Amino acid sequence: MQTNYPTNENHLKNYGGGRVESDALRYSRSLADVFCGLEEGADRYGLLLLVKRAGKLAGFTPRMVALLDYYLAFTRDIDWEEGGRPVVYQSLARTALDLGVSERQVQKLEAALFAAGAIGWNDSGNHKRYGQRCSDTGRIVYAYGVDLTPLAYLRAELEKLVEAKRRHDDEWMGAKRSISALRRRVRGLLAEWSAREEAGSAELVHRFAARYEGIAVPIRTHLDLDRLHELLAEHETLCKDVLTAMGVGEAELPEAPGEASKAEETRKRSSKDEPPFAHYKYTTQSSIDSCSRGDAGFQESVVEPTQANRRPPGPGQDSSGIEHISLGMALGAASERLTAMLPPDPCWIDLIEATYRLRAELGISQSSWGEACGLLGRSGAALSVLVTDCAAQRERDPVRQPPAYFRELVRRAEQGGLHLHRTVFGLLKTDCS
Repeated sequence: MQTNYPTNENHLKNYGGGRVESDALRYSRSLADVFCGLEEGADRYGLLLLVKRAGKLAGFTPRMVALLDYYLAFTRDIDWEEGGRPVVYQSLARTALDLGVSERQVQKLEAALFAAGAIGWNDSGNHKRYGQRCSDTGRIVYAYGVDLTPLAYLRAELEKLVEAKRRHDDEWMGAKRSISALRRRVRGLLAEWSAREEAGSAELVHRFAARYEGIAVPIRTHLDLDRLHELLAEHETLCKDVLTAMGVGEAELPEAPGEASKAEETRKRSSKDEPPFAHYKYTTQSSIDSCSRGDAGFQESVVEPTQANRRPPGPGQDSSGIEHISLGMALGAASERLTAMLPPDPCWIDLIEATYRLRAELGISQSSWGEACGLLGRSGAALSVLVTDCAAQRERDPVRQPPAYFRELVRRAEQGGLHLHRTVFGLLKTDCS
């Protein structure tokens, strides 16, 4: 009797119909088997936020993120604890109906999430998705469907990607600000040059204006960082060429009597504990130092205030005691709320920016901040906000109207009766938080 054995094609067909095994699939199952819950301080929506912030850098498209967000809503906190397993066992058809897409589209999105390392599957024998929770504890008794356990193991990698993305974005924005500052300067120089009405200057102005128009492309996010650096170099070259053609250059500001030795000491010995230069009503320093120096081109096109109409320093700057307060003292006197807004290794600029954000929480108006900057400088205004914040949080007799308290500090500074160093020294001896 002759036996008919199946051909290779029929033989393979008999084993079809299921999910194809792979190393990646086995690895996702192994992660689920050893899952001991989320790390301390982590939660599932914190993981989702990392996914959203990492985005395409981690391989996640908006539609993938939307499906992941949808699946996370079906899990509970107990599923992410030790002994739990975050499996979404809703049927594929119901998911497709909720999202308004086909089952095939859901499967493609799941495959993309699996490739990104965010999900796996806990399949039943016939690949149907179903499960049951305990009515008393709420824990999953059994479940077959999409397994979200692999997402928990992506946290460290996502945090690194988000940090790298933040540094890239900060550098991108810094380059954009520098280009914008150079563009303003070039336009101002060309306007000044046009107003001179010198012989032959019109042709040169037209030539430089054409160069400017050639590089003055709109700066949008589709431009990568390398292209932005190229544009920055082109703008710097153009600005230098215009200054050279105009016959002007960077001119040093005249020093006040008795300030030469102090300036020399500053150049020789710089410290991050030194308070930054005070700018009236401005809360951040210029993003490009070369455009903030006084050069001949700017001096001829901008009205220079005379010595008579310049704002006097006022008694506040001489008697407020700011010069006795170091950065370490200020940080030691800061409240926990203010300290939480600072980077790990803060400098004076960081403290100023943090107090500027904090003044909005305290209800201190922009005009009051500007007045304080005019009297005390930005570092003095920052210390005044610091003192106000501590006064509002002290246990005994806390200040109920921080804006009024801050205005009183400014008023005392104007009258010469503000002694910030004494207040800060007192705060260092007590816990103002």
